[in-house]
This record gives sequence, C-alpha cells and structure tokens, in this order.
Amino acid sequence: MTSTRIRSYDAENGVTERTDETDRTDESQRTADERTADETVGEDEQVGEDQQVCPECGGDLATHDNETVCADCGLVVEEDNVDRGPEWRAFDSKEKDEKSRVGAPTTKMMHDKGLSTNIGWQNKDAYGNSLGSKQRQKMQRLRKWNERFRTRDSKERNLKQALGEIDRMGSALGLPEEVRETASVIYRRALDEDLLPGRSIEGVATAAVYAAARQTGTPRSIDEVANVSRIDEMEFKRTYRYIVRELSLEIQPADPEQYVARFASELGISDESERRARELLRNAKRKGLHSGKSPVGLAAAAVYAGPLLTNEKVTQAEVSEVAQVSEVTIRNRYHELLEASESGVVPA
Repeated sequence: MTSTRIRSYDAENGVTERTDETDRTDESQRTADERTADETVGEDEQVGEDQQVCPECGGDLATHDNETVCADCGLVVEEDNVDRGPEWRAFDSKEKDEKSRVGAPTTKMMHDKGLSTNIGWQNKDAYGNSLGSKQRQKMQRLRKWNERFRTRDSKERNLKQALGEIDRMGSALGLPEEVRETASVIYRRALDEDLLPGRSIEGVATAAVYAAARQTGTPRSIDEVANVSRIDEMEFKRTYRYIVRELSLEIQPADPEQYVARFASELGISDESERRARELLRNAKRKGLHSGKSPVGLAAAAVYAGPLLTNEKVTQAEVSEVAQVSEVTIRNRYHELLEASESGVVPA
C-alpha cells in the first residue's frame, strides 16, 4: 500500500491537502496479468494460422487442384489459388524438353555446378551466319575472359581439370552418368579434406572413378581403368587405397555376376548361355569358391563355361581379350567352377 498527498484549491479554505491511498502493487499486478494474457492470445492465434485448421470442424486442410479443402468435412475453404506451374502442357519427355524455358539442372560434373555461362566455340550468330573478322576477334576475347572468370582460383582450376579427366575416363569405360556424378562427389570430398597434396590430379581422379564404379554396382576391373588412365598402375592402386581409407568409403567386394552381362554382350552369346554362367557363379558362391579369387577371373571362366554347356562355340582367346585376363586364369577358374557345380560334367 502506498499513500499519495494531493494538493487542491478551495475558494473558501484556500489550498488544502488530502491523502489518497492506492494499491499500486495491485495495479502493477493487473497490468502484468493483462500483458501476459495478450501474449498468450497472440501465440494461440499464430499457432492457429500455422496449423490452418478448418473453420467448421477443426480438421486438417489440404490443397487439391488450386483449392484448399478440409480433409474431414470437405469444406472448400479457399479456391482459385495461384498456380505456380508452367502455362503449357506436355504429354511426353521430348515435348517437355522443347517447351521448357529453364536452363539445365545443376550437376556435380562441372566445377561451378553448371551455374555459369558458357560461350560456344562456333563463330556464328543466332541466324547461323558467319561472323566477320572483328566480331570473331571480339568473341575470342570474350571466351578468354569468360574462362578466366569461371576459374578464379587454383582450387577451381584443379577441380575443372579433374572433372574433365573423370568425364573422359567415364566415356572410355562406358560408365553411366550416375557413376560419373558419384566419382565427382568423391573427388570433391578428397579436395575439401586436403588429400591431394603429394598426389597427382589424374591419380585421385582415377581412384574416384574406380571407387564410384564399385559403389554403384557397375564395376570395372583394375586393368580396364588403368588402360584408360594417364598414370602408372602402381600409383593408381596406391592412391585408391589411400582415398578409400581417408574418406572411409564403404566398398563391398565386387560380385562376379556384375561382370557377366557386359562380357556376354561383347561376346554375343545367347541368353541361355548367360543364364548358365550365372548359375555356375551362384553355385560357386554358395560353396565359398569365390573367396580369395578375382571376381573378373571367375566371371570370365563362367562366361566361357556357359556357352560350352549349351553347345555354343567360344574360345578362351576371345574371352581373354574381352575380360582382359590370361587364358591360364580362365582355364583354372573354369575347372573349379565345373567341379563345384552340381552336375560336374566337363564338356570335351
């Protein structure tokens, strides 16, 4: 309780004073309670707006065909919403690509993820007419400065060279786009974790391609990758082991069956022969024959044995050339597969 003295003027008595006692504590408490109540109401209104409940039944709202509809009672709360899709329609992928006016999607295969501008090498205008000498010189100068702006530091120049090398090896090995994207991600991780000092760009790029092929289930043998690489095979193997260890990549041993389809396609054998080759490999895996053996050698032996079991003619030299393994390895694995098979019949 607090007391307040109030001075007032009276015509007869002059200036008088009186004491006015007010409960300031109660007034302050009421003010605080009102402020808390207002904040609580504001929070409840904000929660209600975020949840977007139906004004009739309190159910959840959903948007269908530019209309906001209650999922419980079916009340149309809002209609004619803004359609943020394109104004055109397409009925196949080709028509969609032709009508689309946006750029290409971002990709890890480019050092700038495809977000920069690229000036074409053709010296022609929009109508296909050849440019004059002055215009050609101008475009050449623009290309030069454009390349300088796209690679502003050593890290981007490193990444640009490595991604070009990954794309080249992927094309030579016939790897799909998914494998090349995975290889570019592995290389970017190695670059971010500072694993390149003391190692060549080509070596890390080759190791990334081999690791990506193993991870995505489209493996290539070490000899195949080494043949399209620009580094020594020993450096490639050493760099691959280092990258896998430092990046903690989870790479399972290659399955011999993953090589069968490619070998069979290059040899031109029948589907029945390919099926028999897969059966031989599955039976060998059940008996543990593949442990400690090269998956490429086992796949080559199965591809050689499958046609022989179906009365097709395939020579060891042809399989050796396709699989890039020696004929001695094919013969050894061939006899092991047949001994492990249930039939145990060795063709003459």
